[in-house]
Amino acid sequence: MANNIKRGVAVYSYSGEYGKTMNLEDCFKDMHDMGATGIEILANSHIDSYPELSDDYLEKWQSLCQKYQIEPAEYGHWVDTRLYKDREMSLEEAREKLINDFKIANKLGFKILRTKMGVINGELAPVENWREIIKSVLPEAEKYDVIMCPEIHLTTVLADQFVQDYVDFIEETGTKHFGLNIDLSVFQNRFDVPGVLVFNPDCKHSLPEEIIPLLPYVKCIHAKFNKMDDDFNELTIPYPEILSILKEHNWEGYLLSEYEGANKEVEGYVSQELRKHHVMMKRILGH
Repeated sequence: MANNIKRGVAVYSYSGEYGKTMNLEDCFKDMHDMGATGIEILANSHIDSYPELSDDYLEKWQSLCQKYQIEPAEYGHWVDTRLYKDREMSLEEAREKLINDFKIANKLGFKILRTKMGVINGELAPVENWREIIKSVLPEAEKYDVIMCPEIHLTTVLADQFVQDYVDFIEETGTKHFGLNIDLSVFQNRFDVPGVLVFNPDCKHSLPEEIIPLLPYVKCIHAKFNKMDDDFNELTIPYPEILSILKEHNWEGYLLSEYEGANKEVEGYVSQELRKHHVMMKRILGH
């Protein structure tokens, strides 16, 4: 069932060059050249008219998707409930922001959203009223045919209680418009590789098999990577074990390459690393 796992790229990977040596079409062209079929954008970084969606951008976006045969895979956006220094964002403000993003994502063709909310601790637990916020916009999420997915990212581990709380929320509400985005940084077990971002060399990490009970709720995966060697191995995250589990359990969805390593501003470096990463994924998946 490996062919049900698709490969894409998060434009965030190109952040060192985006707007300098690369524009949006350059990213599309690079993805197409490496055989990727899906794209993730960050709304406030890659939509030049955000928080509005201009007709010019929409026309350009649709043209690029068609020209390079790339489909919208995930739309990254924020509900920054801690935006203000002296108060929390109100429920109505959060609703307005979410619904605006639903409309934009729908017009651009995205069904899966990476919905980030404000956090309250070092484990990246969400604000306490996240259930109230999400529940309040479920009718609109259904109307605009989108699925909100909080990102589970280092320093979170899959065993943290709030991850189970997300699952419980899905089960209790029966909603089809809330799921999970797992960032593979949760499995990072090496921090001693040169050029690798170190949160805390002693921080916890999840084991690959811990993702299995979560797979029914996982709508998208950030295929985080930090360092590829010349034999197409990622040096900090156990990719063979993780991708083999996805294959064995018939998971379907996008693996979106997200580069988090060094030398992002060196022209062409990230493009080369992305190609190595896709060679590795293709080998493991049998593509």
